[in-house]
Amino acid sequence: MSNIPSHLQYTESHEWVSTEDNGNARIGISDHAQEALGDIVFVELPVVGDEISQGDPCAVVESVKAASDIYAPVSGRVVAINEDLDSDPALINADPYGDGWFFELELIDAEELESLKDSEAYEESLDE
Repeated sequence: MSNIPSHLQYTESHEWVSTEDNGNARIGISDHAQEALGDIVFVELPVVGDEISQGDPCAVVESVKAASDIYAPVSGRVVAINEDLDSDPALINADPYGDGWFFELELIDAEELESLKDSEAYEESLDE
């Protein structure tokens, strides 16, 4: 059974979004996704300043099993990346909702958040 925090929002492709106190969106992948990938060995993150659109591939995660694109759950401008993942990509396996976050966006359209799943809907989609 995957860990699915209720304060986050999720995409069909297993990214999560946390709306931060400053209004930015912090992005990562779900516990389910990191489990499916296995041991993560490399992450390619977007560059601070990049503008990305909802649904676009914006990062890559490589594990011992496969490489997988990460899709932008919302549109925005990248304002921070998790530089710790450069030296320790296994943080994603160890703590996908905490130290294993990927990047932070300044939202372009906060209404896009309404298209994301809550924890209950995300959990139901995993059961299908």
